[in-house]
This record gives sequence, C-alpha cells and structure tokens, in this order.
Amino acid sequence: MPALKPTTFMARITWLGRNTDPRDSSVAGALRSEPLETVVATLEGFEGEVHSGHTRASCSRVTSQHPKGTEIANVRQLSVMSAEELAQIAQKMGVDRLDPALLGASMIVEGIPDFSHVPPSARLQGPDGATLVIDMENRPCNLPGREIEAETPGLGKLFKPAAKGRRGVTAWVERAGRFSVGDTLVLHVPDQPAWKHTA
Repeated sequence: MPALKPTTFMARITWLGRNTDPRDSSVAGALRSEPLETVVATLEGFEGEVHSGHTRASCSRVTSQHPKGTEIANVRQLSVMSAEELAQIAQKMGVDRLDPALLGASMIVEGIPDFSHVPPSARLQGPDGATLVIDMENRPCNLPGREIEAETPGLGKLFKPAAKGRRGVTAWVERAGRFSVGDTLVLHVPDQPAWKHTA
C-alpha cells in the first residue's frame, strides 16, 4: 500500500514568482520576487531562482542541529503560501491586499484550508506530474516587513504578528516539470497516524 495517498483537496495556482537577486536577503529589495505566468521546476528548484540548489548553507532556523553556515540539503527551495491566508494577513494589517512579490513568495495557491499546517512530507502535484514536497511551516520573520515598510511606511512592523500561523510552507521539488498560473494541484498526504508525543 502506498505511503502517500491523494486527497480530494485541490489547490489552484493564483500567482508564481521567482527571486533572481543574488544579494543576501537581508539587503533591502533583495527578497522580492518577480511575477511569472509559467515556471520550469528542476530538481534544484525553480529555474533561475536564487534559492535553488541541492544544498544550502544552514541558517538560524536550524542552529539546534547544525552550526550556522554548514552545508545541508536544501529543503527550502520554495516558499508557498495560500491566497486565503494571505488575505487574512492583509486584513489583520488593515490593508486591502499584500503583494506576494514583497514576501519573496514562489507560489500562491487557493483552495486548501489551514494551508500553513498541512503535514510535513505532503505533496502538491501538478497536471504534468511536477511535484513539490512540503518541508514544514514557514515561520514569519522580519524580512518581508522590511520590504512592506519600503513600499508603505508604518506597515512593515505589522507583518510578523499578523502572519503568525499563516506564513505558508517551505518546499522542494521532487519531480521536475512546469507550473503555470491557473494549474490545479492535488494534495497528497502521508498515510500515517499523527505523532501524539510532546517534548
């Protein structure tokens, strides 16, 4: 029996983006994504994306496991958010909408409830078989707030608290292919019980 099972949950891609800025993302303007209609996904990530690659330098998120700067597998090739949660963040910030490009997003999808908390190792599979593996929830940081602040002074500080539990997920490419705005993705989840223990 397969360890992953398709669900009836479908997600429609509403936005695609790619960051090609080679500067460190802590530099103003370096986090922003350029919008795309179609993107080629290779096993290293989105073609031309600065966060692509089979490996990456470890960051502050994994210092409990690896000294900062250690070469590790890149399970953070992409940042995927939901349109519904993006709208909730905007509402909490008191604005009509947020531009996904300012958040460094790779993909915005709609149709899957509580998207930021889909199980790690779940898959999103596109029409031609291109498949993303979800690593885990992407915790909010201050970098998108800096980009928002540059566009709309006074709003940047509101992003991080508004995005808590709604920042989407990080993902990596398991099977190469193409993704286009308007494509429907099928959610596949691990066929196992939830782990009931706590630290």
